[in-house]
Amino acid sequence: MAVGYIHSFESMGLVDGPGIRSVVFLQGCCLRCAFCHNPDTWGLTGGTPTEPEALVRKLSRFRSYYQKSGGGVTFSGGEPLMQPDFLLDCLRLCHDAGIHTCIDTAGVGRGDYADILKYTDLVLYDVKHHDPVSYEALTGRPMDQTLRFVEAVRQSGTPMWVRHVVVPGRTDSADHLRALRAYVDTLPNVHKVELLPYHKLGENKYNVLGIPYPLTGTPPMDKARCASLQQEFFGDLGGE
Repeated sequence: MAVGYIHSFESMGLVDGPGIRSVVFLQGCCLRCAFCHNPDTWGLTGGTPTEPEALVRKLSRFRSYYQKSGGGVTFSGGEPLMQPDFLLDCLRLCHDAGIHTCIDTAGVGRGDYADILKYTDLVLYDVKHHDPVSYEALTGRPMDQTLRFVEAVRQSGTPMWVRHVVVPGRTDSADHLRALRAYVDTLPNVHKVELLPYHKLGENKYNVLGIPYPLTGTPPMDKARCASLQQEFFGDLGGE
């Protein structure tokens, strides 16, 4: 089985999918999103080398919490699809152990998405932007790569929750959110939409790493206003 590189591990998270979840943050991401708060996950070979069997043994210790709460494990990053062999091995082992699986992804990675989705119970899909030109300006990559992942989800029938970061002055206008809603309505198997307020918690990481912070001067998104926009544009997609 493939060895993977893990950036960090959260034993009991409450915001990355249903129920109580362990969240495994994998190394590696080829996007350079302007609002990224984890630039330390970009490199593929940082973090802790880990074998799939060892990770799933660790996850199995929390199985009673998963089962009581309807939770499980979420593979995040970075971008988990950048380590497809390791991810697939982990998903298979979790499936065999009866652990609910979720991937938090922008849909831009490597490998055969169809195989990965066979063992994925839920996708948290990060929609960066609905417009191809704005998507590339925001992430540094063309949108066609993530659309390939969307088609794989369409074929697999895997349930999907959509997430979108709301940035003041960039993605918080009524016109943008109206167009985003129209785009979300074209996506397959969407059970829920979550608007996430932009925050500046990762800015210091850029300073430490010597990387210019792309959104210097942009204020955090007001949480109350973000919640209001959530209700206005996606109020019918707030459940599971």
